[in-house]
Amino acid sequence: MAYICLFLFLILLVINIFYRSLKAYRFKYFTGILFSLLFFTFGGVLSLLKKDTLKPNYFENYHYKQLKVWINDEPQKGINTIKFTAYATRAYDGQRSYPVIGKLLITVKTDSLNTNSFTYGDELIITANCIPLNPPFNPGEFDFKGWLASKNVYLQTFIAQNSVVKTKLNKGNTILKYALILRKKQIEVYKRMMKNKEAFAVASTLILGYRADLSSETLSSYSKTGTIHALSVSGMHVGIIYVVLNWILSFMDQNWRLRMVKVLVICLLIWFYSLLTGFSPSVLRSAIMLTAYILAKSFNKHTNGYNILAFTAFCLLIYNPFLVLDVGFQLSFLAVLGLVYLHPKIYKWLYFKQRWADWIWSSVALSVAAQIATFPLSIYYFHQFPLYFIFSNLFILVPITLLMYLGISILLLKLYFLAPIFEWLIIFMNNGLKWIGNLPFSGIDQIWIDKIQLSILSLAVVFGLLAIAKYKKHLLLTSMIMLVIFQSLLALKTIAVKEQKKIIFFTLQKGYAAAFINEQKAILVSNLNITDKNFQFYIQPVFNQFRIKSINFIKWETDTNLNFFTKRNHQINFEGYRILLLDKCFDRKKISKTPIFNTVWLHQNPKLRITDLRKSVIFESVVIDASNSNYNLKAYVDEANKFQIQSHVLKKNKAYLVDLNNPH
Repeated sequence: MAYICLFLFLILLVINIFYRSLKAYRFKYFTGILFSLLFFTFGGVLSLLKKDTLKPNYFENYHYKQLKVWINDEPQKGINTIKFTAYATRAYDGQRSYPVIGKLLITVKTDSLNTNSFTYGDELIITANCIPLNPPFNPGEFDFKGWLASKNVYLQTFIAQNSVVKTKLNKGNTILKYALILRKKQIEVYKRMMKNKEAFAVASTLILGYRADLSSETLSSYSKTGTIHALSVSGMHVGIIYVVLNWILSFMDQNWRLRMVKVLVICLLIWFYSLLTGFSPSVLRSAIMLTAYILAKSFNKHTNGYNILAFTAFCLLIYNPFLVLDVGFQLSFLAVLGLVYLHPKIYKWLYFKQRWADWIWSSVALSVAAQIATFPLSIYYFHQFPLYFIFSNLFILVPITLLMYLGISILLLKLYFLAPIFEWLIIFMNNGLKWIGNLPFSGIDQIWIDKIQLSILSLAVVFGLLAIAKYKKHLLLTSMIMLVIFQSLLALKTIAVKEQKKIIFFTLQKGYAAAFINEQKAILVSNLNITDKNFQFYIQPVFNQFRIKSINFIKWETDTNLNFFTKRNHQINFEGYRILLLDKCFDRKKISKTPIFNTVWLHQNPKLRITDLRKSVIFESVVIDASNSNYNLKAYVDEANKFQIQSHVLKKNKAYLVDLNNPH
């Protein structure tokens, strides 16, 4: 790929040198394609160079007993655990040491260790065996492995507190360490002043970009109403700060030298705020774009939104090419592209003489432009679309601005008497968004599209926008055809959902769960309930994907008889598919007269072995859940292999799916 990149560069260099003699202006489109290919291949080369696993001194290429690492992010506390990513610098094999590189995810079990003892930059020596990150085992499950791979992290380790030795050195970036300490102090200020925990969490997220204390209920409210961007420190927040700073320092516009000092001060403060909020992709994008805009304006240079946006993306991807896989990066740049391209066009649709009406219409145009630009990716990642996004964005517009001013004033100017107003305003905004989110038809959820459908929908949006902008009928026709194809694919999926008959044995770390899906109804045999985090993380996404409207929870010990599902005497009959439930309490005498089963489900280390069961029962496969010990798991698999019976272990393996409509 490096040779292709070099070859393209040389061709473009020749075209540039001999531009007139080659009459290159005649084939500008060809030159544009070459430039695009050059940047694409250059990005590929940069990604390969940045990928640690391809480097010879990657730490996992060595046999080691101990690793020297330093913490390169802010540790996250859990229940008796603390988790962080760390960068390896040296490997020890007992006799020698080797300089190494590479990042890993570390989870420390902290029974009695003070979790506050771990901070960004701390150098540690750990005794650990690293293992690969687990891929998603269940349908619709979040791809944690892929998400960490985009951050150049491919391995993880779980260690006890006595396997960690702290050195007295700190390897972190001094500026970043100072910013994290300062942010922690500011968070403590909010925590002392605010009584409402949810208001405190929103304040920390909104002003300082600290999302650890935010509840799933609040996140859901903002997501359902299309205002989740308010909780991500981004262009709006940085823009508000710029407006305030520009106003405060307006007295420095008197002469050229003071103006340059003003520009320098504003840029430094914006970058410091970006550092304080954790340098997320959306904040970095805003800081770079605003810096370029301020500098161009100061030197009376013409600014082009597209060029600034492209320059910003180029800078960020040079720094970290893996950012292109970051959801925040993708949505942030698409939103700004929508604002630059669409907002002026939408704004021209209506004209209002009154300033307040014009301001409202401009805000509506902004919201619509950003929503159209991010629409395909939003439903692909978040599986929902808010129908009242215009109303909810107008609702939070004034409160968000006031909250930014109040929140920063409390921290910088120590105006603590404003804290009650600040807290009340957050509670008011949260309650308002919850009310909007609970309105009838507030949104469309359970929208699951694949990458092909995403591509078709994106093309339909692009062609539709170009058709409206350039008044081209053939582009509009192309967009309509794309939408028809997209809608047809959705319709086929809807038909399939209404006819589906599936059994899913879930892979869980602990416990058991199997879903019996008939059309849009599900029976869940499990020890989990609807409020359990394991249910919400592993099972709920599957039910959303298959558009399940009603769920009936049944425990292993409970018998029941429904229209399409019967569970009795350790036996399940679902649409003719028969399952034998084998556990410690299993009684062979209660087996029905026809001892033929499709599957035997092994649970909680049953004493009856597969060898003995084969003498009286006929079955095709066995399912072994995570309630069985690791020793028995291996024994069951070996026995099943001996009789050439299919075995499915529901521990660190893919979930077992049985589609009764397509049994083969």
